[in-house]
Amino acid sequence: MTDDAYLFLLDDASAPLGVAPAAVGDLPSLETPAVRAWLAAQGSTVTSPHLRLLPPEERAAVPKGAERLPLRLSDEELNLVRHRMAPESPARVEEELLTYRDYADGRDGLIGRALAAGVPPHRIVELTGVDPATVTAAAGR
Repeated sequence: MTDDAYLFLLDDASAPLGVAPAAVGDLPSLETPAVRAWLAAQGSTVTSPHLRLLPPEERAAVPKGAERLPLRLSDEELNLVRHRMAPESPARVEEELLTYRDYADGRDGLIGRALAAGVPPHRIVELTGVDPATVTAAAGR
C-alpha cells in the first residue's frame, strides 16, 4: 500500500483535474463500506462525472473546500490512476497518424481489390465508412 490518494468531488465536471474513477476501471478500493457510505452521504456515485481521484503526489491539487476522502490504493491501483492521468505521448499519436496515412494511401487499391473480388459497393461502404462516391470512383479506376 502507498500513501493516501484522494477521492473528491468537483463542482465543475469539465475541469481537467484528476481522473474519473470510472475511466480507470474497477478499483476494489472503491467498493469498501467507507467509500460507499461517503458517496451516499454526498449524494454521488462511483460513475458521477464530478467524482475524481488523485494520486498521493498530486493531492495538493484538490480544491480547497471540495468534499474529499483519503483513499488507500494498492500499488496496482495507483499505477492505473497514474497511467490515466498521464498525457498521451506525441510519439504514440504520430505513430497512429502514420498508420492511418498508410491505410488511407492504399484505400483506393483495397476498394478496387474488394470490388474485383465481388464485394458489392454497398457492403464496402458499410465496412469502411467511406462515401459511396469514393467507392464509385475507385471502381472506375
